[in-house]
Amino acid sequence: MTKSIYQYEANDYRGETINLSKYTDKVVLIVNTASNCGFTPQYKGLQQLHENYHQQGLEILAFPCNQFKQQEQASNEEIKSFCDLQFNIKFELFSKIDVNGENALPLFNFLKEQAPGILGSQSIKWNFTKFLINKNGQVVKRFSPLTKPYAIEEYIEELL
Repeated sequence: MTKSIYQYEANDYRGETINLSKYTDKVVLIVNTASNCGFTPQYKGLQQLHENYHQQGLEILAFPCNQFKQQEQASNEEIKSFCDLQFNIKFELFSKIDVNGENALPLFNFLKEQAPGILGSQSIKWNFTKFLINKNGQVVKRFSPLTKPYAIEEYIEELL
């Protein structure tokens, strides 16, 4: 069996365990986020992608992370409030996680292995690194934090 994100689970911001097989037959965009980062305005672009493509089968999964210059120190509830108030997000928000190191969420180890970064690097370098997943749960492409959400639209459309 081909490896996919469906073998993994993660806790949503409420602490409830979500099996990622829930997203079978969906195109998924997984992003590590932070509330106090120069890239935080990308939440707006992610919400726009959600509005444009959710009905067609796009799921956006946001995973807050405090590993980069301590830019996500808030609790899960505070992060959810911030996202709702500032960006009115309607996509999935998960519990704060580590994306690198020995405590990294296994899902992120899988993503990094499937789609290494520049020069084959497996570590995530900053907030708002994005992974695009096809309807079979396989990693198709990794996008740097510099890639704005709208720049991913053409790839999403191809997969939908």
